[in-house]
This record gives sequence, structure tokens and C-alpha cells, in this order.
Amino acid sequence: MDITYLIIVLVTILLSMTLHEAMHAFMGHFLGDDTAKAQGRLTLNPLKHIDPVMTIALPVVLAIMGGPIFGGAKPVPFNPHRVRYGEWGAAMVALAGPLTNLLIAFVVFGVGVIFGVISSDGIAMNLAGTIIWTAVQVNLGFFIFNILPIPPLDGSRVVYALAPEVVRRGMEQIERYGIMLVFALVLVGSSVLGQVMVGGMNAILQLFMTVFRV
Repeated sequence: MDITYLIIVLVTILLSMTLHEAMHAFMGHFLGDDTAKAQGRLTLNPLKHIDPVMTIALPVVLAIMGGPIFGGAKPVPFNPHRVRYGEWGAAMVALAGPLTNLLIAFVVFGVGVIFGVISSDGIAMNLAGTIIWTAVQVNLGFFIFNILPIPPLDGSRVVYALAPEVVRRGMEQIERYGIMLVFALVLVGSSVLGQVMVGGMNAILQLFMTVFRV
């Protein structure tokens, strides 16, 4: 662990989470809700999206500990009653963020393969290799963590769209605790969460390797 690696992690996190949150805002705006725009969140300015704990502190601590890197940012506000297609529209807004991270990881992995940084022999042990691999890992971490179907994470919006009314109301009660629930998940369930993260990342990386024939 050195300062160069931490800088790479921080820059990757800021860029990735800015795009993640911006896509929430852009999708909400596209579907007819101007809440994010009215609150200044329809932007690529990272200062508008950063949460000091979830965007910086948590991912950096995880990087130092050598675990899978994940985190979040200040949630982009949107009114699920104003977007088109009801709960499915709300699910589209929610999924726009993590799917952006998945796309970033896929594109960066492909760039790594094209330029020989990633090959059947592994990852090149140089600065380019560190940057590529960090970008892939961080974005896959953000994708998997945020796609979990637990309120208030993005994946819970898919459950809202599929679940009966009684389940939705229960999830709304859980969602009131917001960030506290996320911290409890990280602190209390860190072992299980870590296994889920690593297993998910390995499965997706295997898919990437198959697609790019590495």
C-alpha cells in the first residue's frame, strides 16, 4: 500500500461515483422528473455528489484493508410519482447508476485487453496495470453493492416494482433508516457481504474474460 495507489483509488472513486449519481439524475430527468435538476444534481460536478463517509472514507479504508472496494454517494433526489411508467420508471432511475458502473468496468477491462495490460498471463505489474485493475475492481464493487435488493440501495427499487403492495409498505418503513441500515450491513454483516462481493466480482470477471477471450 502506497500513496500512489491511494491516489488512484480516490480519483477512480470520484469519477465513478460522479457518473453513477449523474446517471440517476439524467434518467430521472429523461423520465419526466425535474427534482434532481431543481436541486442542482443534474451535473457531472463531483462536489455535488460526494458523501465524505460513503464516497471517500469507506472505500479508502476498504482499500487499505485489502478487501473489495465499494461505497456510495449522496442519493440523488427524485419523485417516484412523477416519473413515467410508475414503479418501473423508478426502477429505471435506480438501475441507471449501478449499470453505469458495470459498463465502465466492462469498457476499462476491454481497453486493458486491447493494450495488452490484461492478458491470459494476468495484469501487467506497472502503473497502467494498477490504474486499469483499480478502475475495474472499484466499478464492479460499486455495481454489486448498490444492486443489492436492500433499502435504500438501488437494487431495492426493482423489488418495489415486482413486490405486492404490503411488501412495498414494509420496505418503505425500512428505508426510513437509510444510511444507518447500510452501516449496520457493512459492520455487522461484513463477512457475508465480503463473500457476496468477491463471489459476484469473480463471476463478472470470468464473463469479461470470456467475452474478450482472455
